[in-house]
Amino acid sequence: MSPPAASREVMLTYYREMLLIRRFEERAGQLYGMGFIGGFCHLYIGQEAVVVGMQAAIEPGDQVITAYRDHGHMLACGMDPAGVMAELTGRSGGLSKGKGGSMHMFSREKNFFGGHGIVGAQVPIGTGLAFANRYRNNNRVCLTYFGDGAANQGQVYESFNMAALWKLPVIYIIENNQYAMGTSVERSSSERHLYRRGLSFNIPGEEVDGMDVLAVRAAGDKAVSWCRSGNGPIILEMKTYRYRGHSMSDPAKYRTREEVDQVREHRDPIENLKAHLLNGGLATEDDLKTIDKDIRAIVTHAAEFAQSSPEPDSSELWTDILKDAS
Repeated sequence: MSPPAASREVMLTYYREMLLIRRFEERAGQLYGMGFIGGFCHLYIGQEAVVVGMQAAIEPGDQVITAYRDHGHMLACGMDPAGVMAELTGRSGGLSKGKGGSMHMFSREKNFFGGHGIVGAQVPIGTGLAFANRYRNNNRVCLTYFGDGAANQGQVYESFNMAALWKLPVIYIIENNQYAMGTSVERSSSERHLYRRGLSFNIPGEEVDGMDVLAVRAAGDKAVSWCRSGNGPIILEMKTYRYRGHSMSDPAKYRTREEVDQVREHRDPIENLKAHLLNGGLATEDDLKTIDKDIRAIVTHAAEFAQSSPEPDSSELWTDILKDAS
């Protein structure tokens, strides 16, 4: 079934948000190569439609939690690009004061609960957030993202069981980019249709074209409605694709250049939405060039801020490590 039509304004918003993630990640890759970003850095290039479509389906107050490929999620949540980039460079102007880095940013203001470096560890935490929502009867939903590699982790199924037992309002979003760290789903998973992974827990699932932002939004709307109606958890398997390696240190020799080029040419979420806008007479080339110019200016400012912001003072080693619950 084709996704429902969206207005010109909505599609231009999706285009802008996906383009921001793409340009931001491209610049992050450059800064990593120049030595401004240390440690691990996992880029989201190619998967932009997933977070933009899902974010459009939720409301203020709903929560988001994900793994370590998280820059796109932060930007989709509305976090300041300059603050995100400064966190990547470990500077005091970063959203976690330069102490979290690429994999461990948070924003209580935006209800973004991380950024988690342990494979699958965010799934029970997201389930716990959904438990809190049900306990408080606040009608909130938690989007809990994880990848095809994490789909084989035991803690994921413990979470499924508890979420189903207690009918928790959690949407489990499997970002199936097909290769986990570097092993294809075909070689690592006995059940390759990951949306079926919840069937033994009576959790329904749906496979979604994660390269089509309108299809993602439509599936997100249905899933959010399901959860808000008190039906419990649901699984959305987003069939997506990352263009870069698992991390910046991964040469991605486990797949061919031709495979990546085929996806870029025929399934790119940004280019396909651009073609839809142009062919439908909803935007002109000049309209989209203006958006691209604006986005490049935002990303340039973010990069300059990230390089010029001072490093954290040594006293920051002792802050944010204890919460007084009294």
